[in-house]
Amino acid sequence: MNKIPYSPDEMNVVGEHVSTKAFETMRGPAPKYNTPITLKENFNACLAKEGDAMWIPTSSDFLNIESRVNKDHIARAEVMDLGPLYSEEEKGGPDMFGIEWVFVPQAGGSMVQPGSPALLDANDWPEVIKFPDVEAMDWEGVREMNARMAETERAFKATFQNGLFERLISFMDFEGAALAIIDEDQKDAIHSLFAKLCDLYEAMISKYKEYLNIDGVMFHDDWGSQHAPFFSPQTCNEMLVPYLKRLADFCHSKGLWFEHHSCGKTEILMPCRVAANIDMWVPQPINDMDMLYEKYGDKVIFGIAPKISMDATPEECEAAAKEFAEKYAPQMATKPIIMSGFGAPPNFAPLVYRYSREILAAE
Repeated sequence: MNKIPYSPDEMNVVGEHVSTKAFETMRGPAPKYNTPITLKENFNACLAKEGDAMWIPTSSDFLNIESRVNKDHIARAEVMDLGPLYSEEEKGGPDMFGIEWVFVPQAGGSMVQPGSPALLDANDWPEVIKFPDVEAMDWEGVREMNARMAETERAFKATFQNGLFERLISFMDFEGAALAIIDEDQKDAIHSLFAKLCDLYEAMISKYKEYLNIDGVMFHDDWGSQHAPFFSPQTCNEMLVPYLKRLADFCHSKGLWFEHHSCGKTEILMPCRVAANIDMWVPQPINDMDMLYEKYGDKVIFGIAPKISMDATPEECEAAAKEFAEKYAPQMATKPIIMSGFGAPPNFAPLVYRYSREILAAE
């Protein structure tokens, strides 16, 4: 791609990107700037790693759908689509497996009420766990409600809230799930359950691709606490990596990228993510980001949070954005990143855009 010189006109707002109602309520409208290529095209250039990225993407370069067709999102109080907002009284309830979740207003989210797990022994899952019928879900309704999202110029992803280990927790409570994946008497059953879950997720990914033409998938599966992973790398490689890789490879076969969303201090599990062939991970800053970037930045695109506070002065924002761009923009051809914008002032992302555009246009 020929280098396009940066122009100050690129900072002009020329409209608004389509956003979900829930996101607009939290963050406000998403301004559309006069960029030389679309946000989607720029992120695709990051994925290609051919030196054609024109700026460091930020969180606002993405559009996320968490459709109410997947009852997990209603149960977990995180519906992101173009339908009406849910009241607090409507949040929680059964997920797509019929597992009941309780909305906790103070936390802004939901949890399965502990103490009475649906599944006590993983070997019993074929008799206890009832899988949803993907074909019976209202995909035409999804397309009709969210048609404008399919036309977005942003990188467009569909999120799956409950991944493999998280789903097991919802069935067995945390203690039961943590024991089951290391119990020799339950491992075979866990393998068969995870394979069946992959069948479900692949069918739903195919529907999202068919009805909304998504660009990628964000797959939630928290692997750790604020101090350490929930399981060892050996257990992760044995019990989780084959199925995460299956889903990532399936997405790639459909022309989709695959983001692993996983909270916790789990830097030690990074080789597992590489083995699973994921494209992107946005770690919490409690992880050693410099180590991750230097060691694995050529293999996985990291979302990196800038070191800036919400109450930073304009001068502090300018200095921090310049420093951020100077650190990461020169390596975007081989180690592309995105800037994780949560926790940063609203004016910070445009500054990172400007400085990274100037650097990459001059190379």
